[in-house]
Amino acid sequence: MNTDELILTNINANLVQLTIKRPPANALSETLIAALMSTFSRFSRQSVPPGVVLTGAGEKFFCAGGDINEVANHELAVSRMEAFSAFLCQIEQYPGPLVCAVNGYAVGAGFEIVLHADYVVASPESRLGFPEINHGLLPAAKGMRQAASLLGYRAARSLLFSGALISAEHALTIGAVDAISAREDVLAQAIVQCGQLCDKDRQLFGAIKQTLRQSPQMTDDALLQLTLSDLRGYLDNPKTADARAHFLTRNKKVES
Repeated sequence: MNTDELILTNINANLVQLTIKRPPANALSETLIAALMSTFSRFSRQSVPPGVVLTGAGEKFFCAGGDINEVANHELAVSRMEAFSAFLCQIEQYPGPLVCAVNGYAVGAGFEIVLHADYVVASPESRLGFPEINHGLLPAAKGMRQAASLLGYRAARSLLFSGALISAEHALTIGAVDAISAREDVLAQAIVQCGQLCDKDRQLFGAIKQTLRQSPQMTDDALLQLTLSDLRGYLDNPKTADARAHFLTRNKKVES
């Protein structure tokens, strides 16, 4: 279902494109966040949640963060931050692949979304960062924690303290994006990458996402129990059994 600000395009049976379309800068309003959450919730209830490619409409902005005009209403600012933090949790836990096609500025909340994606393709013209400290604001605490976890403490601290925006090339060197493609190719490359992730066994893919998300807070014993639980699950999975059999057959051919 399409709305004026969030456009859904079905690429194939396993992959969809979501386009944030809120001129002039694709800034997030409380209404748009609600639409995003509703859409991902619906996807999650499907028997096989689709891979999602998230991008921004136009050539200049992926997402310029939260709509600062709503901050004037303090109650609205609080409720929107609550909703956005919940959205970050939602996409972090989304069982299918999430790939961001960054076609321009991804700043503030837009950068936080990028940091929670499974793969990010950016155009050379993209600029990313946390300008909030220079605008009388703060990012969501969850976004700051994700930045420290993904980029490292020093890189995250530098971005958060300075409020500076970095180039796509710099973002690539610190691990904020995974690939750079020409602006006209960003979306196509993101769709290809998302399709490749969709081809992976979903049980194994989901287990990897869950472990990466939960492991920093887990004890060694809890990690062992998670490992054994996953092992029992995929040993009984016919698809993973086929993959193991194929691997063994291929190795025997090489050895002979």
